[in-house]
Amino acid sequence: MTVKAPDVEELMRLAEELGLGLSEAEIRDYASAATGLAEAYERVSRIPVERPAGRAATGRKPAPAENRWNAWAWKGSIAGTSRGPLAGQRIAIKDNIAVAGMPMQNGSQLLADYVPHVDATVVRRILDAGGTIVGKAACENLCFSGGSHTCATGPIRNPWDTRRSAGGSSGGSAALVAAGEVDLALGGDQGGSIRIPASYCGIVGHKPTHGLVPYTGAFPIETTLDHLGPMAATVGGVALLLEVIAGADGFDPRQPPEVRGLPYSRLVESRKEPLKIGVLQEGFGWPERSEPEVDEAVRDAAARLEAGGARVTRLSVPLHRSGLDIWNPIAVEGAVALMLRGRGAGWNSYGPQDEAARAFFGQALETEARRLSPTVKLVWLFGEAMDRRHHGVHYARARNLAYPLRAAYDEALTKVDLLLLPTVPMRATPIPEPTAPLADYLARALEMVNNTAPFDVTGHPAISVPCGGPGLPVGLMLVGRRWDDVTVLRGAKLFEDVVGGFPTPKTS
Repeated sequence: MTVKAPDVEELMRLAEELGLGLSEAEIRDYASAATGLAEAYERVSRIPVERPAGRAATGRKPAPAENRWNAWAWKGSIAGTSRGPLAGQRIAIKDNIAVAGMPMQNGSQLLADYVPHVDATVVRRILDAGGTIVGKAACENLCFSGGSHTCATGPIRNPWDTRRSAGGSSGGSAALVAAGEVDLALGGDQGGSIRIPASYCGIVGHKPTHGLVPYTGAFPIETTLDHLGPMAATVGGVALLLEVIAGADGFDPRQPPEVRGLPYSRLVESRKEPLKIGVLQEGFGWPERSEPEVDEAVRDAAARLEAGGARVTRLSVPLHRSGLDIWNPIAVEGAVALMLRGRGAGWNSYGPQDEAARAFFGQALETEARRLSPTVKLVWLFGEAMDRRHHGVHYARARNLAYPLRAAYDEALTKVDLLLLPTVPMRATPIPEPTAPLADYLARALEMVNNTAPFDVTGHPAISVPCGGPGLPVGLMLVGRRWDDVTVLRGAKLFEDVVGGFPTPKTS
């Protein structure tokens, strides 16, 4: 590309906007210095960057007749190696994760025509393990919604009741697993986006310890909140996929370099001494949020775990009630900085960046920002206002409060192996009508994250398993010590064994 240095007129406009107080003579000197910098940029732009190419991808946009839940963003097939732990498994990839040769829309009209040329680390690992990728699962608009109605291609529908939300932002992944169209799926989680749709759709969804699974090649929201994780109909399926995708890749700055995965599919079956489980009292009875049926189902699940051999007690973590408040400035101002101003890549961070995606999205933001979803517009407007008015102080305060919040959970987890609480306070809500007031549209997108978002802030592993029915599913969340995903999976497997497996929707 040709890099043109800013001329005197452009620098004068910028200096005035930034309040730099420069004279015209000084501007001319800066313009002269900028010429040398532009030449360096030009030379860098001509140095080739070698990245491993992805496998050949095929596919198409699905026709309505083959997209009953509106859960597919793209249907295709990429076969992995002939052997491996995922051989024979059909896997859907959330559409914010790069699969070379398949479009990555990320739920947004702004990325509708973008096609990555490189696989995300987790995609490469799935293919190397013998999995077959059968398409991209639709997701919420730039992943900023816990509902399933903000996706640019239309609402994602719940296989239990098509009038209701599949949850977000990994709603397509959850719906496809629940309906049996895939065996496994990848989701992403910044405020609950794996666990919320798992709860609404009655499947298993695991948010790993922050940094256990590399985020390289996925479209981010906020570095300290970004997680990728497995979704499946069974705990064993989740454990198997986690086994394949976990471990440091040497690129993702979210990961300590010493991070290693474990043979989760084998360890989840092992039995040690009885699990000690603490029922987190602050996770129940959220005013104007909690449905009594949900709280009752989760308390009944705790009793069933106790009958199955677990030692169950009641625990209190008062700061949990402030967890969502702590999450909000991090998610809002962090998303503005990284996802919007940073064009989905940001600065001051290690790791490879997708230059084409950054350019594509940046250009779209300049010319098509009006097409952003209302949830993203709310985040951008409020986040910009708070940053300009308070200079990031509230983001800094929230990041500082993340440590006592983490410590409060850590302290509780010295007394028990796992915390137990509802995944979300309610069951799947009706999808808003196209003519619904903006206030209702926003409420349905953000109302359910009270219990999930705090553990994105602290990085603790958390899993949602179905514990309710008949009727709409209810999600039970188990939370464990950081880096102890094995115990979280064991607790989920114990419950699965106690109830004799999880129900599936009637989709015929």
